[in-house]
Amino acid sequence: MMATRRNFLYLLGAGTTGTLLGALPGASWAAPTTATAVATDVFKLPPLTYDYSALEPHIDAATMKFHHDKHHAAYVKNLNAAVNKYPQLQTKTVEQLLTSLNTLPKDIQTTVRNNGGGHYNHTMYWQIMGPKGGGTPTGEIATAIKTQFGTFDAFKSQFNEAGTKLFGSGWVWLVRQQGQLKIITTPNQDSPISQGIYPIMGNDVWEHAYYLNYQNRRPDYLAAWWNVINWTEVNNRFAKSLKA
Repeated sequence: MMATRRNFLYLLGAGTTGTLLGALPGASWAAPTTATAVATDVFKLPPLTYDYSALEPHIDAATMKFHHDKHHAAYVKNLNAAVNKYPQLQTKTVEQLLTSLNTLPKDIQTTVRNNGGGHYNHTMYWQIMGPKGGGTPTGEIATAIKTQFGTFDAFKSQFNEAGTKLFGSGWVWLVRQQGQLKIITTPNQDSPISQGIYPIMGNDVWEHAYYLNYQNRRPDYLAAWWNVINWTEVNNRFAKSLKA
């Protein structure tokens, strides 16, 4: 009986000590879990709020279906697989993960950078497009563009030029940095938010975003894309950038 009681107290003490150590600030990451230990995935593929064909003829239905259902879905799946290895990360938003990449366990940093970026970037991409879009911007974003670039046409020209000249796959962005609007590009699925820069709008210039319809004519895709811009959502993001 005494031996059993001693064993019980030892196990209780060991469990308590492990709990306390896990709670200490600066404690190392817990060992990764197996995928079967996680019941649910944190990140979900956001549904489109419009039909696949809603952006035609500028972006065709087949491209939208493959882009959303296959490419974006793969980013979400891979991000969940990485985060599920470390349950303590499951309370983080994708923004929190991307703004603290260097603090993540090293074995998932690249996966989160690529797939978390892909998830974040594409979620924005679907939101800033929509049927009956296009035209000239209105509201505060229109004023800000005029102040920074002179005219909307000048802004479009610079934006399209940056997207055309980006070598390989990536994104062209309008961001707010140090109080000013700027046009920047990022390679692959890198997101400006990882650099502490808030993205107001961005266009995906990976070939999968346009190749079925435009083949190698990226400039044509960039020019057509302005016909589907949801300026209401861009204004919403501009307002958030003022607080970011």
